[in-house]
Amino acid sequence: MRLGDATWTEVGPSPIVVVPVGSCEQHGPHLPIDTDTRIAVALAERLAESMTDVLVAPPIGITSSGEHRGFPGTLSIGLDATETVIVELVRSADWAAGVVLVNGHGGNTAAVRTAVATLHGEGRRVLDWWPRIPGGDAHAGRTETSIMLAIAPGTLRTEAVQPGATASLRDLYDTLATEGVAAVSTNGVLGDPSGSSAAEGAAIVDALVADLVERVSAWR
Repeated sequence: MRLGDATWTEVGPSPIVVVPVGSCEQHGPHLPIDTDTRIAVALAERLAESMTDVLVAPPIGITSSGEHRGFPGTLSIGLDATETVIVELVRSADWAAGVVLVNGHGGNTAAVRTAVATLHGEGRRVLDWWPRIPGGDAHAGRTETSIMLAIAPGTLRTEAVQPGATASLRDLYDTLATEGVAAVSTNGVLGDPSGSSAAEGAAIVDALVADLVERVSAWR
């Protein structure tokens, strides 16, 4: 299931390679910096459990997180570098039947979409999948906290759970785009993680995996 565990002779003919795309950025005082990457990996592994001939590649864990500048621990390579990494990675996987990008960080949207357009223009098989969570909050709020309680409960700093900026993302967008998260939320949270639960997180994960499996099956 994990590409890194296989030898080259065990890879098999024309598998689907699933690449989790995460980030290395602050997630408030209560969630780990690699939250996006952990979620993307968990979803990719659930996909591989549900389908045959699917291998999960090592994640891309440092991407475009410039909007979180000013918070210690955040690392970012920017949009252009993220785009280049994705293009070159998919080009290198010509031995596979295709590449699926399981995305866990919204800040990568422009880079991923531009990279995928380039790759499609070259005739390469690549699918970019994004989690769609109706009613979900933006960053380190109830949605992500519930998911982390379901997939990695030991990572949550329960005593540090606190609300952040609770205005809608639409109202915050202009400031976020120009000044970053720190300009609207001193603790880095966009939303309110209060009331998060593992049960809610498990239900969200199940729904996301079902959508991912459906999308990949149709694309395949």
